[in-house]
Amino acid sequence: MAFYLLFVCGFLGGVLGGMGMGGGTLLIPLLTLLCGIPQTAAQGINLLSFLPMSLFALSLHAKNGLLKTEGILWVIAPALLLSAGASFAAAYLPAELLRKAFGWFLVVLALARLYPWVKNIGKKGRNGGK
Repeated sequence: MAFYLLFVCGFLGGVLGGMGMGGGTLLIPLLTLLCGIPQTAAQGINLLSFLPMSLFALSLHAKNGLLKTEGILWVIAPALLLSAGASFAAAYLPAELLRKAFGWFLVVLALARLYPWVKNIGKKGRNGGK
Protein backbone atom coordinates (compact mmCIF):
# COMPACT_ATOMS: atom_id res chain seq x y z
CA MET A 1 0.00 0.00 0.00
CA ALA A 2 2.86 2.40 0.82
CA PHE A 3 4.22 2.01 -2.71
CA TYR A 4 0.91 3.10 -4.25
CA LEU A 5 0.62 6.08 -1.93
CA LEU A 6 4.15 7.21 -2.78
CA PHE A 7 3.43 6.65 -6.48
CA VAL A 8 0.30 8.84 -6.31
CA CYS A 9 2.22 11.56 -4.42
CA GLY A 10 4.96 11.48 -7.06
CA PHE A 11 2.40 11.53 -9.86
CA LEU A 12 0.57 14.57 -8.47
CA GLY A 13 3.82 16.43 -7.75
CA GLY A 14 5.07 15.56 -11.24
CA VAL A 15 1.96 16.90 -12.93
CA LEU A 16 2.36 20.27 -11.22
CA GLY A 17 6.13 20.28 -11.70
CA GLY A 18 5.75 19.51 -15.39
CA MET A 19 3.48 22.52 -15.78
CA GLY A 20 6.09 24.70 -14.09
CA MET A 21 3.88 25.40 -11.09
CA GLY A 22 6.09 23.97 -8.37
CA GLY A 23 5.37 20.33 -7.71
CA GLY A 24 6.96 20.61 -4.26
CA THR A 25 4.10 22.82 -3.13
CA LEU A 26 1.97 19.69 -3.29
CA LEU A 27 4.59 16.95 -2.94
CA ILE A 28 6.01 18.06 0.41
CA PRO A 29 2.66 18.25 2.24
CA LEU A 30 1.57 14.93 0.72
CA LEU A 31 4.76 13.19 1.81
CA THR A 32 4.63 14.61 5.32
CA LEU A 33 0.89 14.32 5.98
CA LEU A 34 -0.04 11.14 4.12
CA CYS A 35 3.19 9.16 4.17
CA GLY A 36 4.58 10.27 7.55
CA ILE A 37 7.95 11.27 6.08
CA PRO A 38 9.86 13.85 8.16
CA GLN A 39 9.85 17.41 6.79
CA THR A 40 13.58 17.54 6.05
CA ALA A 41 13.47 14.19 4.22
CA ALA A 42 10.41 15.33 2.21
CA GLN A 43 12.27 18.48 1.19
CA GLY A 44 15.27 16.40 0.14
CA ILE A 45 13.05 14.04 -1.86
CA ASN A 46 11.46 17.06 -3.52
CA LEU A 47 14.85 18.47 -4.47
CA LEU A 48 15.99 15.17 -5.95
CA SER A 49 12.77 14.67 -7.89
CA PHE A 50 12.89 18.25 -9.12
CA LEU A 51 16.07 17.70 -11.14
CA PRO A 52 14.76 15.16 -13.70
CA MET A 53 11.30 16.78 -13.78
CA SER A 54 12.70 20.22 -14.50
CA LEU A 55 15.11 18.98 -17.17
CA PHE A 56 12.32 17.15 -18.96
CA ALA A 57 9.89 20.09 -18.68
CA LEU A 58 12.61 22.53 -19.77
CA SER A 59 13.38 20.49 -22.89
CA LEU A 60 9.69 20.34 -23.83
CA HIS A 61 9.14 24.06 -23.26
CA ALA A 62 12.27 24.84 -25.30
CA LYS A 63 11.09 22.58 -28.11
CA ASN A 64 7.76 24.44 -28.18
CA GLY A 65 9.46 27.85 -28.19
CA LEU A 66 8.08 28.88 -24.80
CA LEU A 67 11.35 29.98 -23.18
CA LYS A 68 12.51 33.54 -22.80
CA THR A 69 16.21 33.75 -21.98
CA GLU A 70 16.36 37.54 -21.74
CA GLY A 71 17.62 38.51 -18.27
CA ILE A 72 17.86 34.91 -17.11
CA LEU A 73 21.15 35.43 -15.25
CA TRP A 74 19.44 37.99 -13.01
CA VAL A 75 17.09 35.21 -11.92
CA ILE A 76 19.55 32.31 -11.74
CA ALA A 77 22.37 33.96 -9.77
CA PRO A 78 20.39 35.07 -6.69
CA ALA A 79 18.29 31.89 -6.81
CA LEU A 80 21.41 29.72 -6.63
CA LEU A 81 22.94 31.75 -3.81
CA LEU A 82 19.78 31.88 -1.74
CA SER A 83 18.87 28.23 -2.29
CA ALA A 84 22.35 27.16 -1.19
CA GLY A 85 22.14 29.33 1.92
CA ALA A 86 18.62 28.20 2.72
CA SER A 87 19.53 24.54 2.33
CA PHE A 88 22.39 24.93 4.81
CA ALA A 89 20.04 26.71 7.22
CA ALA A 90 17.33 24.04 6.78
CA ALA A 91 19.81 21.34 7.76
CA TYR A 92 20.17 22.95 11.20
CA LEU A 93 16.61 24.15 11.81
CA PRO A 94 14.14 22.01 13.76
CA ALA A 95 11.67 20.05 11.62
CA GLU A 96 8.73 21.63 13.45
CA LEU A 97 9.91 25.12 12.51
CA LEU A 98 10.31 24.08 8.86
CA ARG A 99 6.84 22.54 8.87
CA LYS A 100 5.24 25.68 10.29
CA ALA A 101 7.17 27.99 7.97
CA PHE A 102 6.16 25.94 4.93
CA GLY A 103 2.55 25.88 6.12
CA TRP A 104 2.49 29.66 6.49
CA PHE A 105 4.09 29.99 3.06
CA LEU A 106 1.25 27.94 1.58
CA VAL A 107 -1.37 30.04 3.38
CA VAL A 108 0.17 33.31 2.14
CA LEU A 109 0.48 31.86 -1.38
CA ALA A 110 -3.18 30.81 -1.38
CA LEU A 111 -4.32 34.22 -0.13
CA ALA A 112 -2.20 35.99 -2.75
CA ARG A 113 -3.78 33.87 -5.48
CA LEU A 114 -7.31 34.45 -4.15
CA TYR A 115 -6.99 38.21 -3.65
CA PRO A 116 -7.42 39.26 -7.33
CA TRP A 117 -10.38 36.91 -7.71
CA VAL A 118 -12.11 38.22 -4.57
CA LYS A 119 -11.32 41.81 -5.53
CA ASN A 120 -13.00 41.38 -8.93
CA ILE A 121 -16.19 39.69 -7.70
CA GLY A 122 -18.04 42.99 -7.15
CA LYS A 123 -16.91 44.45 -10.49
CA LYS A 124 -18.72 41.93 -12.66
CA GLY A 125 -22.21 43.08 -11.71
CA ARG A 126 -25.35 41.00 -11.56
CA ASN A 127 -25.31 39.76 -15.14
CA GLY A 128 -21.80 38.25 -14.95
CA GLY A 129 -19.99 41.19 -16.55
CA LYS A 130 -21.88 41.05 -19.86
